[in-house]
Amino acid sequence: MLEVANLAAGYGRLRVLHGVTLSVPAGKIVALLGANGAGKTTLMRAIAGLATIHAGAISIGGQPATRQAPETLVRRGLVLVPQGRLLFADMTVRENLEMGAYTAGRYAAWSRQLSFVESLFPILRERAGQFAALLSGGEQQMLALARALMSSPRYLLLDEPSLGLSPRAFGTILDAVRRINGDGIPVLIAEQNVRRILKLADYGYVLEAGRIALAGQAHELLADDRLRKSYLGAD
Repeated sequence: MLEVANLAAGYGRLRVLHGVTLSVPAGKIVALLGANGAGKTTLMRAIAGLATIHAGAISIGGQPATRQAPETLVRRGLVLVPQGRLLFADMTVRENLEMGAYTAGRYAAWSRQLSFVESLFPILRERAGQFAALLSGGEQQMLALARALMSSPRYLLLDEPSLGLSPRAFGTILDAVRRINGDGIPVLIAEQNVRRILKLADYGYVLEAGRIALAGQAHELLADDRLRKSYLGAD
């Protein structure tokens, strides 16, 4: 389980999050919802060791993970697919995947994970020798997710995977997330596409101004009048 307790975090002295508490149970998909500026990316970055933590605690698998270096967290199995993908644009698809596997160790682990990600996204096998910069937006998001999976993660964080994607390409990403989770990997996914992500998730949290404003089972949030009016355009 991934747990966040009373977290205050931001950048330097600037606090963006104020007392955030949430959990991602083993084998579950948890949605993190909210408008631009609500603090979703800051929370993702704080969990991944990339933001300043002022107070509170983070644990993974029941063990402390607060203020640990990003590379330490990756070795512990916590991997973030960042907003904007942040691929190595002047490297090939295969080279990007190799960069994601630097913690994988033995060749057998590399080979197994490569087979897995290419089964998720066959286009990446076809594009293996192509520079990442030349991929479409959907293909780049597939590569970003595949690169993260090359490290054999035990906890997966996805920040705004629908950004710049067509509905069809986003659907491909969601299908992959469903399959990844089916293998037992818990997923925390920050997203503004509320309706589609709540149909995928087991549980959800809504951030407003750096605080949890709503939380509940995904199907309950879909029916919640406050969320419907704020995010789904309901009258």
